[in-house]
Amino acid sequence: MDHQLIFNYFPNISKDQIKQFEQLRELYDFWNQQINVISRKDMDNFYLHHVLHSLSIAKVVEFKSYTEIMDAGTGGGFPGIPLAILFPESKFYLVDSIGKKIKVVNEVAQSLGLKNVEAYKIRMEQVDRTFDFIISRAVTSLPDFLRWTSYKFHNKSFNSIPNGILYIKGGDVQKELKEIKKFKKKVHHIQDFFDDDFFETKKVVHIYRS
Repeated sequence: MDHQLIFNYFPNISKDQIKQFEQLRELYDFWNQQINVISRKDMDNFYLHHVLHSLSIAKVVEFKSYTEIMDAGTGGGFPGIPLAILFPESKFYLVDSIGKKIKVVNEVAQSLGLKNVEAYKIRMEQVDRTFDFIISRAVTSLPDFLRWTSYKFHNKSFNSIPNGILYIKGGDVQKELKEIKKFKKKVHHIQDFFDDDFFETKKVVHIYRS
């Protein structure tokens, strides 16, 4: 599976974006040898398991220009980096508590020429500002994640969906959602967007204020 997979689902991307998605594999191959941010065996499915998986958020909302997004617990840059390529007019703030992972994120963003990415070594709960959206890919249970981040998105929505959390998660999320009382929840099944068995149990959960 190569970068062509991205073009199949996002046919309107520019030549520059195609080139950036193309470069991603080479960059992560290089950095993964220095600092292990993706399991070695999973690199064979890099575009499916990491890039396209991250871009499932783009099927829930197309971020408008000037949207500010925090990727909380970004790890090696997912879902933030692929989304930053896709939405160059939006601003992405990637945070993780592990410095070597943030080093990879900064190096990749710099190599790709991404002007809309900032990355910092900081715990998500210590970030002292608000955003339009908080995004993440299954770093912890949803109730815990909400406890750390629910006060970091504001209510001045201007995208097609309300501001809030967009959380990529696999498996059965119903038990965790039942624990969340004060927010509205909408579950999007990724297999409705992408035709591959890998996405069968995977979802994007949108949590927002009523």
